[in-house]
Formats: sequence, C-alpha cells, structure tokens
Amino acid sequence: MTYLIDAWLDRPHPYLRILHRETGEVCAVLEQEAIDELREQGDLDLSSLNSSEPVVLKELVRNLFLFCYARALRPVGAQWGH
Repeated sequence: MTYLIDAWLDRPHPYLRILHRETGEVCAVLEQEAIDELREQGDLDLSSLNSSEPVVLKELVRNLFLFCYARALRPVGAQWGH
C-alpha cells in the first residue's frame, strides 16, 4: 500500500492525515494535541514531512501509524511520561 501525508500544521487548528494514495481513504488523523505530543517527543520533524526520500517518508508514515495505535490503546486521560 502507498500512503500520502496531508499535513496542515501552520493553521489555527493544525491536523495531519494519512491517506491511502489510490483511494483517498483517510487512514489516520492527528489533531493539535497529538501533533504537539509528537513534537514534544521529537517524533515529528518538519524536515521529514518535506522530504522526497521514500525511505524517510516510509519510516515517518510507519511511526505515525504506531503513534496512532498506541494512543488509541491508552486508558482515557493517560499521557506518556506522566
């Protein structure tokens, strides 16, 4: 499968979506709170988002999916490192 990262980070309510490239289906959505958490952890680097290197983008998509799954499994109200 091939994915597309649709990131709008410089707006009042930033979001990042991972889309299935062929169907346009939204596979994951990260909103401001999750984006802030990723930045604080050092797991969201703007240079990675601007990269044209397939290996860099593949790793970024993989890490974003893992973050989404881990976040979904957290107990309500739980935060990493707190």
